[in-house]
Amino acid sequence: MPGRSLSSPVLEWPDHETVGQAARAWAAEEARRHPELVRLGVFGSWARGDWGVGSDLDLVAVVRESALPFHERARDWAYEKLPVPADLLIYTEAEWRRLAAGDTRFARVLREEVRWIWPGAGGGADTGPRRGQSQGAAAGGGA
Repeated sequence: MPGRSLSSPVLEWPDHETVGQAARAWAAEEARRHPELVRLGVFGSWARGDWGVGSDLDLVAVVRESALPFHERARDWAYEKLPVPADLLIYTEAEWRRLAAGDTRFARVLREEVRWIWPGAGGGADTGPRRGQSQGAAAGGGA
């Protein structure tokens, strides 16, 4: 986690690459812990490249299904292991498809910003939910 230098009042913050490497390693670890995970991505300032000191990491996960309500799904994910504060949103494949079909501001942000970090092979090229995709492609099953 970020911290203060003993000799300076300046807050030290990990650089972009350090956070990216940690996020990818964390995603792989969480995939082992959560076999229901289909894909995991980042969005927001880190994904846009305007991330800086004090920024958090915005994460989005798509899982096959979940019996938990939306607001309780992230409780069993160890995102406190990341080097910066993080927010994690977890959608089922069905919820992700509905989100992709919508025209809300949030759906547009996800379409423009999400950078998939897990699974690794080819995941980074996809940018988020797209209206009109097939069920498997919108949820990540096609990659």
